[in-house]
Order: sequence, then structure tokens, then C-alpha cells
Amino acid sequence: MLFFTVSYFVFFFCTITCFYLAPVKVRIPLLLAASYFFYMSWNWKFAPLLLTLTTIDYLAAIWIEQSRHRRWALVVSLASNLGFLAIFKYYNFAASNIAALLGLPHQRFYFDIVLPLGISFHTFQSISYVVDVYRGQQKAIRKPLDYALYIAFFPQLVAGPIVRARDFFRDLYDWHAPSSEDIKRGGFLVALGLAKKVALADNFALVSDRYFGSVASQPGGAAAWGAVFAFAMQIFFDFSGYTDMAIGFARLLGFHFPVNFRQPYLAVSMTDFWRRWHISLSSWLRDYLYIPLGGNRHGKLQTYRNLMITMLLGGLWHGANWNFVIWGGYHGLLLSLERLLGQAKHRERTWTFFDVPRAVLTFVLVCTGWVFFRAGSVHDAALVISRMAQIPRGQWPIEPALMMLTGTGLVVALVEERVPLLEAVERAPSWVAASCLGMLLFVVELFGVDANIPFVYFQF
Repeated sequence: MLFFTVSYFVFFFCTITCFYLAPVKVRIPLLLAASYFFYMSWNWKFAPLLLTLTTIDYLAAIWIEQSRHRRWALVVSLASNLGFLAIFKYYNFAASNIAALLGLPHQRFYFDIVLPLGISFHTFQSISYVVDVYRGQQKAIRKPLDYALYIAFFPQLVAGPIVRARDFFRDLYDWHAPSSEDIKRGGFLVALGLAKKVALADNFALVSDRYFGSVASQPGGAAAWGAVFAFAMQIFFDFSGYTDMAIGFARLLGFHFPVNFRQPYLAVSMTDFWRRWHISLSSWLRDYLYIPLGGNRHGKLQTYRNLMITMLLGGLWHGANWNFVIWGGYHGLLLSLERLLGQAKHRERTWTFFDVPRAVLTFVLVCTGWVFFRAGSVHDAALVISRMAQIPRGQWPIEPALMMLTGTGLVVALVEERVPLLEAVERAPSWVAASCLGMLLFVVELFGVDANIPFVYFQF
């Protein structure tokens, strides 16, 4: 079930109705059953895998608290999560490269493996929980259904955000019915995410898919820049749209998920970009990979090494493909260069007009990286970048109406830098919130694409 389909909204309506009508003691089992139903609607065969990893990590956390052999419990948990991830996501990638080194056909050691939905997200969520218990930052959860719900909670199960255990269980154990402000924000976020997905992301997807589906047949700098710009817009509106809907659905159920995007295309440096883009992943990589590697505590060379390792693995997390490794290494290199040049300081001041040159440069660098993220092969990526270096002759492939809609989004993002619009919607009278909701639904009806295009991050 995709968030923007009628079947999902029917599912959510039934779930939320049963949730609020049910006795308090039944609500956690009910949400857990709904979450597993949601997961199994994609492929029921992977439910035992999700249940197995949940059981291992639940027991490992208790083992860590009760045993002197804490390290072994941590090793078992990490080996299980990373082992399953390696088998399902990276085996064929490794096998094809080994076959190539041996001079054999790439398919020689292949297995027909289907990637379980959301495995990258729920394994990272599990790892963060067990590591936090090991560090003494989180108490082990004793009730198995509570922990199972944390891992399988359907709004964020498939594509995040990656929710820390302390945040989830704070809401679960001190649960309150959503206030009128929560309902306003939740409903607005669902409508906003829906508009981002079907009115913007899917329209841009038609442009980028057409170009990247046949790069060699579409020469010219304008076509290349247009397609790369289209993908940059597609992936932002697609992923932030999913996140908005996930946060909105959770808010309507009484849970508060962290913000995952803060106007990332207004970033004035690559460091600033990663503080704004997919925040739950970038903070996870910082807390559970970069800092344990040593962070910036052991000199500049060690810092650059740690940044490169973190971003290379972050790229590989996105997919078993050399393009993703290159994309991660590209960002690691830019982050290291910014530190070398003293441009990586945290930016506290409000965005101003004088930030435009740096923001434009950062956006161009980000778009260049997106080429590797989207292209079907390293060869295609190199071809696109070579065309981007040309004078942009030819026809711009994006319709003016879509560019105008994107310009409106830019204005909203600039306003959001100074005025927290979501908080304003929360505090506004009901008729104002209803008007905003109606406007977003009108945009969905006017610009929506009936193409049933999956969310980009579902493949990760």
C-alpha cells in the first residue's frame, strides 16, 4: 500500500478508528497487528524476517543489561542485523564484482534475491536501540509487544524517518490523545506530503525518467541540466513528501516524529546541506559511525579519513551499486575540503540575500552528485556530467507551469527560514487550517499525476 493510494487511506481510517474506540490495553496489540498487516501487504514472506530480527534485538538488549558478557550480546545483535542486510542487499553486488575479478560472467554467482521492504531503515533503527542500551543511554524494553511496535510501526517502517528509541517510547509510555493543534498539524502534513508527491515529485519524475532511461539518445546541455534539475526536485519532493505524511499520520495517532528535512536546497555549504537533508540518517551516521571512528578528535587527517569512511558507507547504504559508492565518496570529499578550507562551521544565523551565491554553488554541487545517484551506470553518469559541462543549448525539458509551481515552493522555503509555518498552522483558527488544507488538495487535483510512481526511497 502506497501512502497516496485509496487503499492506504481506507486502511488508515480503519486503523485510527479502531485505535480510538478500543480499550487502552488493546491499543498496542492493535497498532502492532495493523503494522504487520501493512508490511505483509507488500510481501508476507518477509514478516518472519522482521519478527526474527525484532526478537534477537529485544533479547540482546535485555542480555546487555543483565549479563557481564555485554559485548557478546552487542556482537550478536550487530552481526544479525548487518548479516541479514549484507545477504539481502549486498550479496549479488559483491558476487558480481568477484566474478568480474575472476574473469567470469557477472551472473556466475548470482542468486535471485528479493530485497525486503524497508530493511535498511528498520535495521538501523534496531542497531541504534541496542547500541544505546549498551552505552547506558536507553533502558532495555521489557515488554516484547512494545519493542515490536517500535520496530514495525507502519508510518515510518518503510522509509523512515529513523526514530530513536527514547523518542518513541517517551510518546508510547506517556501517551496523550492528540490536541487540536496536533490534529491540525497532522492533517496539514498529510495533505502537504500528498501534494509534494503527486503534484511535484511525480511530474518531475516523468522528465528525469525519460532522460535517464535513454541518456545516449538525448544530447545537449539543456536536456542534461533539465533532467538533473528534475531529479533533484523529484527526490526532494518525493522523500520529504513521504516524511511529511509519515510524521502527519503518526501525529494523528499521538506520536511525534522528528523533522527530517529543513529546506536543504537553501544550504550554503555541503556541511549545511547534511544538517538539513535526511536529518535522521545523517545524525545516525554521525552518532553511530563517525564519532565511534574517532570523529574529529585525533587530528585533521584522521578527521578526513573518518568523513570519507562515513560517507562511503552512507552511499553504500543507499544501494549495492558503484554509483552510490561514488556518490558517497563525492560527498565525503566535499565535506573534507570544506573542513580543510575552514568552511564547515555550524551556521546559526538566519538565511539572507547575501547567501544566494553560496546557496547556488552548493545546489550545483549537490545536483552534480545526484547524477551518480540517478544514472543507471557509471558510464551514463560520466556522459551526463560531460554534457552538463557544455553550453546549455537546446530546449528546456520542464514545463513552465511546473517551474512556476517550484518557484512558489522556493518562496515558501524562504519564508519558512524565518517564520515557522507549521507552528503558524497549529495556532491558526480552524477555518485558516481548513483553507490551507483545501488549497493543497486543490493543487493535488490540478497537478496530480495518475502514474502510481513508487516513492524513491522504497528501494533502499
